[in-house]
Amino acid sequence: MKAKIHVTLKNGVLDVQGKAVAAGLAGLGFPGIGDVRVGRYVEIELAAKDAAAAEAQAKQMCEKLLANTVIENYRIEIAG
Repeated sequence: MKAKIHVTLKNGVLDVQGKAVAAGLAGLGFPGIGDVRVGRYVEIELAAKDAAAAEAQAKQMCEKLLANTVIENYRIEIAG
């Protein structure tokens, strides 16, 4: 099974990288750029036997390493 994990900053947390991307896009002539948020995407191949076990394992990985849950949210998708 494959876990697809999206990690993003929580609302209200300053996204310095997003601000830099917005400024860069504006500097390249793209008009109307609003707020830009930058996150991470991680794919992990798991040996779990079912989707529930895979999701539980991916959640533990996020809580322990992949996401700083003080300032980040994460979303997990499990693909067979």
